[in-house]
This record gives sequence, C-alpha cells and structure tokens, in this order.
Amino acid sequence: MHMADALISPAVGGTMLATSAGLIGYSSYKLKKEMDDTKMSLMGVMGAFIFAAQMLNFSIPATGSSGHIGGGLLLAVILGPWAAFLTLASVLIIQALFFADGGLLALGCNIINLGFFTCFLAYPLVYKPIAGKTLTKTRLFIAAIIAAIIGLQAGAFAVVLETVMSGISELPFGTFVLLMQPIHLGIGIVEGLATAAVIFFIYNARPEIIEGNLSGSAAPSSAKKVVTGLAVAALIMGGVVSWFASSHPDGLEWSMARTSGSEELKGPEKGAHALLGNIQQKLAFLPDYNFKPGSDDKPAENAEGTEHWPAVNTGTSVSGLVGGLLTLMLVAAIGLLVKMVKKRKEIE
Repeated sequence: MHMADALISPAVGGTMLATSAGLIGYSSYKLKKEMDDTKMSLMGVMGAFIFAAQMLNFSIPATGSSGHIGGGLLLAVILGPWAAFLTLASVLIIQALFFADGGLLALGCNIINLGFFTCFLAYPLVYKPIAGKTLTKTRLFIAAIIAAIIGLQAGAFAVVLETVMSGISELPFGTFVLLMQPIHLGIGIVEGLATAAVIFFIYNARPEIIEGNLSGSAAPSSAKKVVTGLAVAALIMGGVVSWFASSHPDGLEWSMARTSGSEELKGPEKGAHALLGNIQQKLAFLPDYNFKPGSDDKPAENAEGTEHWPAVNTGTSVSGLVGGLLTLMLVAAIGLLVKMVKKRKEIE
C-alpha cells in the first residue's frame, strides 16, 4: 500500500509530511520515559524484521492481486505505540530513499496510512480491549485478526481520501473505494494471521513483553532469545524467502488498474514531483529491490517471457539484507538519540 508521488498533490504531500514529522517528534518525546537497552534492541531487530516481511507479497486467491503485511500493529503489540510508530517510519524512510518503494513526496502519506491508524487507533482502541488484562492465546488471536483488519481498512480508506483531495481524476472516489476496501480486507486477514503467529512466538518465549505493553509496565531486563529469533528470521526472509514473493500487483496497484486502466499513473514532469523524483532516482541504489538496470543478475524468464517462480535473484537477496541492516542502523540511531536526551534530562 505504498503510494507513489503521482497519486498526490504537493499540497497534500507537504501537509502529510509535516504531520508525520510532528508525530515522529512527539513519539520520540513520549519514548524518553520508557527507553532502555532492551527496548532499543527490540526496536532495531523488529525494524529489520518488518523490512524483510514487507518484501514478501502473498497472493490473494481468485483476484490476481497480492498484499504484504504493514507491520504497524505487530510493532505496537511488541514495542508499544510510540516506539512502534518510530520503527515503522524508519522502515518506510529507508524503503523510499534507497529502494524507490513509495515516493518521497508521498512519504508522509505512507507513514500516516501504515503507521498512525495501526499504532494509535487499532492497537489501543481495538487490540487492547479485546486482548484484555487476562491474556489467553484465543483472545490474542482474535484481537490480532480484528485489529489488523480495522487498521488496514482505515489505511486503505485514507489512500482514497488523499487521492481525492489531490484531485486525481483518474481515480474517482466511488469506484476506487469500492475496490480498495474489499481487496484490503483479504490482505488484513492474512496480516492478522501473521501478526498472531509472531505474537505467539514472543509470548511463549517472553510473555512479559506482551503483558508489559498491555499493562504499561516496564520492559524485561533482557529479551535475548526473542531478539535472536527475530534477527535470524529477518535474515532468512530477506535473503531467501523473498524469492517466493508473488509477482501479482499489490492491492493498491490492482485497484488502480481496475479504476483507471493502469497500475501506475504518470506524475507532472515539472515542479515538486519531478524534483523529488530525480532525487529519489539518484539515492535509490537498489530500486525495486534489485540492482539498477544494466546488471546481468536479473530473474530468469521462461519461454513465455514471464519470470520463473521462485525468482532466484541475488539483487533481491542483497536488497533484503542491506535494507534490514540500514533499517536497524537508523532505528538504533533514533534510539540512542532518545536515550541520550533522557540521560541529559535526568542529570539536569
């Protein structure tokens, strides 16, 4: 559900960038009270895990579409909403800057659509009440499914509103929303199942991590087993499992194709769109999670001219590993900065 720059106007893009920047600043302020070494380790490895997980598009049966998890709800369950929002924003920033996944002008929209609704609405208003104070696996499972669906539905609806406010005539509200909401319902169900699976892993290993976020108590002094398990999973998903991602258009592209006749729209050749597009083109050293055009390492094609599946590709593996590392480094830098500010305030 990563929006491209062509889907929004400079006014909408600028407003959403400013809004997301404000939320990042406020989340950093709120995180000062709970930042410690365990929280910082979990943020870094969860960022790398979500980066890799978002590369794994899964097919939606009988639609010709695909989807990937957004990760906002899972991050909120493990880290709490403030740390989750910062971590997901870091993932999206790395994707936009170095992998050309989502436009730079649309970066604020993507952060709000994928992060705000899941971390600040679906988690506290849906997941926490359903999970309750007395946790059981059944309640955790139900909470994950319902909250994931609601969070993704809200994000999908926000995409439609942002295109309408931007005056994108190729995507009329009525048609676009009637395609976006149902396809993201299917994606939300799968995300809920994936979220529940990871929650169960962590709950079995260190239940106090899940319980602590729901009750507001401090994080455990160590989460080595969880951090190690998620780090290994991120390496395997980004380096190998990413070859098995579906080649079908994602839910947003699928909806656009059926609304406008094209999976991609062409943005203005001048102004903010062109400027930011040129900047992104120069910064993205692994565009679309592959080596730049001209590389000999491309997915093999069969006799019909379509790519083999799985698409065994060194470029994809490198993208998964490098992207996870860059995300971990950015999240760690944010965590260190927040921790330094916290210590400084304590000294004063």
